[in-house]
Amino acid sequence: MSHDISALRKFVSPEIVFGAGSRRSVANFASNFGARHVLLVSDPGVAAAGWVGEIVTLLTDAGIRSTVYTGVSPNPKVDEVMTGAELYKSSQCDVIVAIGGGSPMDCAKGIGIVATHGRHILEFEGVDTISNPPPPLILIPTTAGTSADVSQFAIISDPNRRFKFSIISKAVVPDVSLIDPEVTETMDAYLTACTGVDALVHAIEAFVSTGSGPLTDTHALEAIRLINRNLEPLVSNTADAYLREQIMLASMQAGLHSPMPSSVRCTPCRTVWVVIWICPTACAMPCCWNMWWHITIARPRTVSG
Repeated sequence: MSHDISALRKFVSPEIVFGAGSRRSVANFASNFGARHVLLVSDPGVAAAGWVGEIVTLLTDAGIRSTVYTGVSPNPKVDEVMTGAELYKSSQCDVIVAIGGGSPMDCAKGIGIVATHGRHILEFEGVDTISNPPPPLILIPTTAGTSADVSQFAIISDPNRRFKFSIISKAVVPDVSLIDPEVTETMDAYLTACTGVDALVHAIEAFVSTGSGPLTDTHALEAIRLINRNLEPLVSNTADAYLREQIMLASMQAGLHSPMPSSVRCTPCRTVWVVIWICPTACAMPCCWNMWWHITIARPRTVSG
């Protein structure tokens, strides 16, 4: 009996801890990896919100040293990855923790790749280019829209080419993702709306993708339902903890489609906006989705099963 292997679908995900306060388990997971010295990757905005200091305290209280790297800009650049990797090596770190949006998390993935290979990050563009396992990686997302916390993608900007390139490998799936809706409480209504629509686009992409299947459909459709039901009320009342939890859950479920490289209808358009106009990805994605909407509804499909 023959089988068409082109119809097969794979699904990878990190160990996920979801719920309010889950970030506080960061030291426990770092200890499980034998951490003695953690490189903590973030950005100036997250540091100003106080989340970086809290993670440092949690690690210190557990007897784990940490070196903080916050030199990450929106859409992390090649040089920022290389600087972080040098800091990782010079500080003799053994585990990487990132707290922030997609930029610090993608930068942390790139740092791990460079640290274990000793080569330039540009050499890893493409699919399955990683030969050495990166250091243990723990991610704590602070926005409810990115998929970096559960995906096998790292997206890095190359200013010389005015281009964002992808590194796609199971090796960059984080070991642990601590998805804590409490850390999104410092987002204002505008950023809440942008990242929420970003998550919605990820979910729709997952469902209409040529690489979709039963494993992705379940998460994608539930993410769409959660965002449709909860995003508008959350934008009107950003202090509502229950609504924040629902949108964070939707973001996670939308992001779980990311093992499917074909689910990227909006990504090329979004990249042009991000690189040329230097705008955050969460802002670019909603703008680009409208341009592709008619293409999407012109190719309807039914729910798997």
